[in-house]
Order: sequence, then structure tokens, then C-alpha cells
Amino acid sequence: MKKTFTLHASLSWEEWQAVSKGQVQLVLDESSWQAIDKAHAFVLSVAQSGTKAIYGINTGFGALCNVPVSQNDLASLQLNLLRSHACGSGPEVRPEMIRLMLVTKVLSLSKGLSGVSRQTVQRLLDFYNYDVLPVVFEQGSLGASGDLAPLSHLCLPLVGEAEVRWKGGVYPSAQVLEKFQWTPLSLGPKEGLALINGTQFMLAHALQLVLEGFSIGFWADACAALSLEAFDGRLEPFDSRIQSARPQPGQAWSAKRVREWVEGSEGPLRVKEHVQDPYSFRCVPQVHGASLDALTYLSQVVINELNSATDNPMVFAEEEEVVSAGNFHGQPLALALDFAAIALAEWASISERRLYQLVNGKRGLPAFLTPDPGLHSGLMIVQYNAASVVSQNKQLCTPASVDSIESSAGQEDHVSMGANAATKALKVADNVWHVLGCEWMAAAQAMHLRQWSTSPLLENILLAYRAWVVPLAQDRYMAPDMAASVEFLRSVALDDATVYPTRS
Repeated sequence: MKKTFTLHASLSWEEWQAVSKGQVQLVLDESSWQAIDKAHAFVLSVAQSGTKAIYGINTGFGALCNVPVSQNDLASLQLNLLRSHACGSGPEVRPEMIRLMLVTKVLSLSKGLSGVSRQTVQRLLDFYNYDVLPVVFEQGSLGASGDLAPLSHLCLPLVGEAEVRWKGGVYPSAQVLEKFQWTPLSLGPKEGLALINGTQFMLAHALQLVLEGFSIGFWADACAALSLEAFDGRLEPFDSRIQSARPQPGQAWSAKRVREWVEGSEGPLRVKEHVQDPYSFRCVPQVHGASLDALTYLSQVVINELNSATDNPMVFAEEEEVVSAGNFHGQPLALALDFAAIALAEWASISERRLYQLVNGKRGLPAFLTPDPGLHSGLMIVQYNAASVVSQNKQLCTPASVDSIESSAGQEDHVSMGANAATKALKVADNVWHVLGCEWMAAAQAMHLRQWSTSPLLENILLAYRAWVVPLAQDRYMAPDMAASVEFLRSVALDDATVYPTRS
């Protein structure tokens, strides 16, 4: 039996993780339903009065905003909008992102500022609760007016068109609606526009990036700790007094975690011939910490967006006004996503450098971490692979948000490109997981060759890892070992207190 959550913006990150995985049932509280009903009743009264042109209710859209639409055509207007805007392309969006899109769309509509019906919001909740996931594509949104193309794909199945994924298969949405005995929705005034105007594609990706990003940060510190042990590195750079002398919050958090990972190890007590380590070891708190701080900024932008209504026009039922503006513009998310992608990429960049140091035959370690270098190449090409992935990240980190292309006959003359920032940021995250897996594999191999004991915490995690990847005695097929190393890191369950430095 799934746990039931009342949907609200202040769910913990752990709870959002459960939402993304479809592990819970969601309901709205009564105050949200009342706000939805009130706004919907007002929109109906405005549409029925027909006294003046109001964008999105009785006019065309975008550059057609000045074209009036007759009372008899208002339902067709909203349906045509969904059909014509479902112009996505490229790869399918991941299931966890579709769930977050459904839920964040409900959250935005629940503010009672959009004028949609109770039935429309409930159907979005039904899709989430029964894991009926519309087929949505990655490409096609300019990030203003919101995420029009992907949200059209998300919502077209509500009216019985397009396709959905359900129970492992892809079906015409009408077929799945019939299975549940759900009548296809007939959209009322403004409902189509409210469904597709918004930032939920960008927001879902940003939210997923927060959930993954802080987990990546946790493992970046763990990898650094294990590599520090394997490289016979010095612990002094992680001294709390050093961090206090430069009070950047992420720096202190990263250094603290590395100290915790190596606590109880003999490594720091071992006499060292070297008085300093390379920057990739010595500057871990500064580099990792800066990335943590950048992700903390993204998390605050996400929290603000979860508390937002990003529709246009906005319905203020209390004041009996409909106001056209630009809350759909994705600039806050676009900038934060580009910043986060750069921050994530730095974790991979410095990780690959530590991997490079480990395989170079320094400090008593054999070249390429093989017992018989020459006859065997060991982890030589694992480092090549990591370097290739790091290089791709550098290409992906060109900011999307600095671009804008005019659209809709000049009506939409500045756009955020936040959707492109979103999809490439998640690709960067995938790449970082891969590089960290490569570093972890190398550091574990180095510890095996050293035959040194380490801290109880690292000993336990290494013991668990050896059920996934055995030590390298001679050359073998390496790709499965790399994939298993990444999967090992991603499979370990982590809680909020372990992973997230802040939660506002």
C-alpha cells in the first residue's frame, strides 16, 4: 500500500524523491480545491458575459492575441491549442520527469490563479496516482511562453488524444482512459492555455537535478576521501580551522564529510615524504564546496518555483480581474540550471584529475593500478574514458540562457531557452555519475593493491562494493565494471540529513 501525501510545495527532498519514483499517492487539501473552484467559476462568468476581449479566454494565442473568438468556438479554441502545440521531438522524457511534470502542474494550478476546473486538476492527479505517463519529448520548448510543446504532449492525453506509457507499454491514451472508465475531458474556457502555459518541464528537470545533484555531491566527497587514502594524501587541508578562515558554507560541509569518511583510519597518521598534495586532493573543500553552494542556489530557485503560479493570464477572482503578464518566462530556472550544470561538471573535472594521479604510478602504486604493468594495461583506458566524458561536459556547459530566438511573429521576442538548459544539465549529471564511478573503481583497486586498512566507514562501503566489482588481477572486459561501479554509487539509499546541506 502506497503512502498518501497531501501535495504542497514544502515537501522534503526525500518526499520529492518518492514522488518522482511514483512511490506515493497524492491528494490536494480542501483549501486548494476551494481556490480552484472559485477561480473556475469566475472564468466561466467572464467567458459567458462576452463583454470584452480577454486573452486566452476568447481570443487567439501568441501573435494571434488580437483575434476574437466567438462564444460557440471557445471549446474548440482550447482543444485546438493542445493539438497544434504538441510539436515535441527528440528522445522521450524519462518517467520520473513525467511524474514531476504532472505533479508540479497540479501544484501550480492549485494556487487558484488559473481558472481551470476541479475535474481537470483531478485528472492530472489520477494520471500520477495510477502511473499513466503521457509520452513527452525533450525538444521543442523555448522556455517562454513556458514549456508549450512538452506540456501539450503532457496534457493532450487528458482529452483522449496522443499516447501514454502504462504498465510497461505504450498505448493510445483513449484506450487507457477507457480501461479506467475515465471520460475524456472537454476543456472549458482558458483550460487548454492554463495546462500548457507554465514552467513545469524546466521545473521538473531542475527538481530532479536537485535530487540527483546533492547525491552526486555526497559521493564526490566519498570518492575524494577514498582517493585521498589510496594516494597516501594529507588530511591537513580538511582541518576545520582552514574552513573557518574562509567561511564559504559548501567548503565547510565538504571538508567535514571527508573528515567523517576517513575518521579512524591510520592513513593520516602515516609518515609522509611529501609535504603537499596536488590541487585535486588539496583543494577538494574549495572546489566541491563551491559546487555545493551553486546547487544550494538552484534548490532555492526550485523552492520558489514550487510555490509559484506560472500561468498566463492570471485569474484574480477576489478582485474579479484577469491580468496578462509573463510568469511563464523561464529565466530564473534557465540561469540557475546553467549555473548548476557548470557546478556539476566541476565535480567530474576534479574527480578525473584524482583518477589520473592514481593511475600514474606515483607514491608506490604500480602504473595503471595493475599488478603487472606492461603485459597488462590495467585502468589506463578507464582514465581515457573519464577524460572523454569530462571533455563532453565542457561542451555541454555552454550556457543555453544566453541565447534567445524571436518567435510568434515577434510577439515572443525574448525567450529563456531554459528547456535546453534543463535537458543538457541532466546529461551533465549522468556524465558526472559515470566519472565518479570510474574514480571509485580506481581508488578501490589502489586500496586493494596497497593492502592498507582504512576507516571503518570506508572499509564497510568497500566490502559492499566488492559484491559488485572484484579487484583487478589481470586485464579483462572493463565496460561492465565501470557500469557496475556507477550503479553501485547510485543504488545506495541516502536521507536528507546525510545529503542536503540546507533546506529552506
